[in-house]
Amino acid sequence: MIIISKHIIPDKFVGLTIFPFIFLKNKDLKGNRTLVNHEKIHLKQQLELLWVPFFLWYSVEFLIKLIIYKNWHEAYRNISFEKEAYQNESNFNYLNQRKLFAFLKLL
Repeated sequence: MIIISKHIIPDKFVGLTIFPFIFLKNKDLKGNRTLVNHEKIHLKQQLELLWVPFFLWYSVEFLIKLIIYKNWHEAYRNISFEKEAYQNESNFNYLNQRKLFAFLKLL
């Protein structure tokens, strides 16, 4: 389910997924198939790990990457969950062919 809310989404972001919802900053973004597909990949990841373990893993991996890269943006882009989503956001069949725990190969 897609919800429009500019207040929930942090600055510099246009979308955020918290299972079972996709939050978008404005209604025009609902038509952005690539963005919505990116967020749907996150839905699948969160479903696999369940909500709390997903966000714990995401946070710990981000902190480790921040130590490694010493740059917030580089750390974010190199989180395995984000790498999977960015690499496959334009492949609209990806979720149909995605293997279980596919993000693991991107650690």
